[in-house]
Amino acid sequence: MTGTGELTYRRVHRASPELLFDCMTTPEHLAHFWGPAGTSTPVGDIVIDLRPGGVFETTMVNDADGSTYTMRAVYAEIHRPDRLVWIEPGVEGGMRTTITFVDLEDGRTEVVTHQTNVPEAYLGAEARAGFATSLDRFDVYVAGLRDAQEHPRS
Repeated sequence: MTGTGELTYRRVHRASPELLFDCMTTPEHLAHFWGPAGTSTPVGDIVIDLRPGGVFETTMVNDADGSTYTMRAVYAEIHRPDRLVWIEPGVEGGMRTTITFVDLEDGRTEVVTHQTNVPEAYLGAEARAGFATSLDRFDVYVAGLRDAQEHPRS
């Protein structure tokens, strides 16, 4: 018997909800951080059709052996810059990911990623650690964007 569960991840960034929302919905941004450490996601392997019912697809490449993993989802809700929801229909009957961007009104935004109907294989410590490395990569990318805005090159 297999089961499903829920996961919630929280991160606070020094960035606006608008910028963070755009990072999560633009291939040119996603290519810099999408996927766990040790993978890359070429911009040409990211499909975004940002509308309810639109496609969200990424193909991550394992940097060590070149193997690939494609994530296929369908957008369920799009409320820029507060909320983004997609469903992966091929994962255990529909894993749902909800990302909420909470403006802390001090120049920071809390990003809450809540997943439901998460397959048992994704609930283990190793899978959660891999997901956390993706969030770490997002942290680094957003910090780089902020630094570039604060210290533009002449």
